[in-house]
This record gives sequence, C-alpha cells and structure tokens, in this order.
Amino acid sequence: METHVEQTTAHVDSGLGPDPSLLIVDDDGPFLRRLARAMESRGFVVDTAESVAEGIAKSKARPPKYAVVDLRLGDGNGLDVIEAIRQSREDTKVIVLTGYGNIATAVTAVKLGALDYLAKPADADDIFGALTQRPGERADVPENPMSADRVRWEHIQRVYEMCERNVSETARRLNMHRRTLQRILAKRAPK
Repeated sequence: METHVEQTTAHVDSGLGPDPSLLIVDDDGPFLRRLARAMESRGFVVDTAESVAEGIAKSKARPPKYAVVDLRLGDGNGLDVIEAIRQSREDTKVIVLTGYGNIATAVTAVKLGALDYLAKPADADDIFGALTQRPGERADVPENPMSADRVRWEHIQRVYEMCERNVSETARRLNMHRRTLQRILAKRAPK
C-alpha cells in the first residue's frame, strides 16, 4: 500500500497529475520500446500500440490522459487514432510524431486536438517537455531551424494536403507548372 502512495506522489511531483496514463502508438518497434521505457522512468504508466487498429482499440478500452501518436503507421494514418482518443476522452494531451516532415498533416492533427507535433527522431526529453508543457508556455527556439528550402517544401506540402493531394489543383494554386510540382513532390524533404 505504501508503494502506491509513493507512486501517486511521484506522479503529482513530476507534473503529470493523478492520471499518468500514456498511450504510445508507433510502428517502429525498437523506437516504441525505448520511448516506453524512457516515459515509464519519468513517471508515466505506459501502454503501447504498433498499429492504427491496436491504437484505436486501446484508446477505446482505456482512454489515456496522455498520448504520443506517429502519423504514418503501417496500416493507416495516426489521425484516426487521435479521432478515436478524442471521442473517448476530451482532455487527453496528444503529441504527434512525424517522420516525414509533413507539416501539413501535423497541422491537421493539431486541429483535431493534438497539442503539438515533433519531427522524428524526437528524443524522450523533447516528448516529455511537450506533454507536460503548461497552456500558454512557448517551446524554446530550435538550435537548428528549418532551411529556406525546407520551409518552401513544407509550404508546398501544406497546399498539396489542403487540395486533397490533387496535383493539378495544387499546381494551379501555387502558380507552378504541373510537372515541376510533380518533380518536387517526388523528392525527399530538404534538410
């Protein structure tokens, strides 16, 4: 019984509150296990899922107070997991991870109720900081901000997502030749 009291006190002291439940959804097994261990050491009670289907099932069975969701999963889009979490629990603090630098989709996730998004590979300290950030707090300015080429690429991706991935419509809105846009979309994101 004493152990439970100590754990509860530890959760309150770490800023997690009385409900430290955390669901991590990522299809990168080694990353998922490392992050789960790191978050447990910071006071979270962690549950994991490696697919959209598993993430949705676990979020309905035990809606978490905190969630870290990768946007690109083997069986679909992490946005579906975020929607399922929001249907089960309004106050969940959700952080989105994106390995593809797709800011447009991350913005959609924020509109669905995610607190923030982090580009992979994000470390446990960054994720913990984002999950426990107080409302109105601002994140520190990154040491290595995006290059101008990357900002341009992200803007094109955002417009492309807003046009529901229609290349012709995106090219028209960006006042760009369709083939030029297709070449840009086929390339990897600049650093």
